[in-house]
Amino acid sequence: MIKHSLKMGFSFGLTSGVITTLGLVIGLSSGTHSRLAVIGGVLTIAVADSFSDAVGVHVSEESEGKHTQKEVWESTISTFISKFLFTNTFVIPTLLLSLQAAIIVSLVWGLSLLSFFSFLIAKEQKVNPWKVVLEHLFITLIVVTSANYIGSFISSFCSLTGP
Repeated sequence: MIKHSLKMGFSFGLTSGVITTLGLVIGLSSGTHSRLAVIGGVLTIAVADSFSDAVGVHVSEESEGKHTQKEVWESTISTFISKFLFTNTFVIPTLLLSLQAAIIVSLVWGLSLLSFFSFLIAKEQKVNPWKVVLEHLFITLIVVTSANYIGSFISSFCSLTGP
């Protein structure tokens, strides 16, 4: 049995890492069409957003008043590590493939990770796994679609206004 504090940090880190990074990768790609921008963005959020989320979890867990300091720190550290690691996995396809192929691989990778983890959570909680998986995928697709439109809008707007 995995400790609650570690499971909480891991699940938050994985979910946030996948959804945030997919949104960033899709938005930057559609807005800049630049591998360098995508890689730089992913590496930046791997550090900045991982720390931000870890501190957010830390404060949230402390504010509940239910956890020991050790449990709070376990959640904090596991959030940082899992978010940092999962976020960085999205750099690999961008380094090895064309940007278009990397986007497809990243989408498949991210949606597969999220689906598998959502399925495991649902089975553990004895609820309909397909409902949970579809719910989480739907939310992720809203983020990805929004990021794509935002990136395209910014690209179009900037090309109209000049450098």
